[in-house]
Amino acid sequence: MAYTDPSAKVIHVFVALCDNKYQGIVPVPKAIGNGQDPETNLYWGCDNGVRTYFNKSKDWQLLQKRKQKNQLLERVIYKHRKQNVYLVADAWDGRTIEKTTEEFLFSCAGQLKDTVHYKDKVIGIGGNAQLLSYIGHDGLMNFSLSDKFNNADGKTRDCIILACTSQKYFGYFIKNAKAKPLVWTASLMCPEAYTLHDAITGYLNNESNKQIRNRAVAAYVKYQKCSQSTALNILVSGF
Repeated sequence: MAYTDPSAKVIHVFVALCDNKYQGIVPVPKAIGNGQDPETNLYWGCDNGVRTYFNKSKDWQLLQKRKQKNQLLERVIYKHRKQNVYLVADAWDGRTIEKTTEEFLFSCAGQLKDTVHYKDKVIGIGGNAQLLSYIGHDGLMNFSLSDKFNNADGKTRDCIILACTSQKYFGYFIKNAKAKPLVWTASLMCPEAYTLHDAITGYLNNESNKQIRNRAVAAYVKYQKCSQSTALNILVSGF
């Protein structure tokens, strides 16, 4: 289906909800580590979770919150207040982190393309989006994927991967997908939404990879109360 406004940029965010039971993580408090409950989840409903943080942002307007079915628990759609940009964020059941990772990588490779409808708008997501992001635990530390996620259409998509040591574990797949990593990680990190939010600001301002990374670093320093050198060692850009 043709997009209502093909000039609009779209950012599609895949969030694997934090899950004490079904993910290989250091356990967090029970209420924020229930991967089947988006409302209180660390990466979604908490203050610095994707939905709550973007809801509070002065840059983004929430258009719709949808309850979903099966593995995808909730979807939120935002419109940038000053630019022709949509952001679609999906909360995935924490027990289906492998499926979430696959869907993200298929999208990066242009193998998975979809649309969402909001009123009279048709918004391209998955491989139809220009920027794709994965937020959550790095499940590739715990499982292997058989697909190589080779690029299917010759297009280069940008990506941001906020998960522990994502450059090492996602690198092979992202290269095959021919995606461009704007920000990802070289060590352990806390994948909360402020890092994504501020990196996106730089992206929408058409800043360089270095500038986008620096915005992500500044946000991480502010909220994690760590040194700039620490954050620079965590958040990296490119291969």
